[in-house]
Amino acid sequence: MTDTRDIEALIDLMARLPGLGPRSARRAVLAMLKRREALMAPLAQALATVALNARDCKTCGNIGTSDLCPICADPARATAELCVVETVADLWAMERSRAFKGRYHVLGGTLSALDGVGPDQLRIPALVQRIEAERITEVILALNATVEGQTTAHYIAEAIEGPGLRLTSLAQGVPIGGELDYLDDGTIGAALRARRGV
Repeated sequence: MTDTRDIEALIDLMARLPGLGPRSARRAVLAMLKRREALMAPLAQALATVALNARDCKTCGNIGTSDLCPICADPARATAELCVVETVADLWAMERSRAFKGRYHVLGGTLSALDGVGPDQLRIPALVQRIEAERITEVILALNATVEGQTTAHYIAEAIEGPGLRLTSLAQGVPIGGELDYLDDGTIGAALRARRGV
């Protein structure tokens, strides 16, 4: 009888990834095994490299391989506009739209009393500091249109309100209960262009 424990362990690990269940994970592993040299070996190398080098950007919370992500390090980005998002996936979704030329701030989630997530568990205090230190003139709240997202947006609006600061949020196009990572690029771009005051 063949020992397949290592392969089963790989399938179990793959099945833990979002969007993959046990059947999809099994198909993915079988496809990689058929193409070990062309697919599995480079994937293993890429996973090892990313596991070793990936880190959070010290400024915005994006993921990269240096202390500053490419967006924060880019001098061509508008420095007075700050787009606040829940997760790195949301930041990447916004970037795919190519509609925003400013900088970002990743909160790391949303406020949730049920889960014990308060402002200090998120990057809200860092956001307040950035607004003051970087002389931000506009904050765009690009949070998901969920109850938690809207609660977080309301909390941030109260925390950062002040003279000379324009506070906006994404406009129509983002459905209630929708998540940025699942929207198409055109919808995100249209919502960003039609943003409104909070």
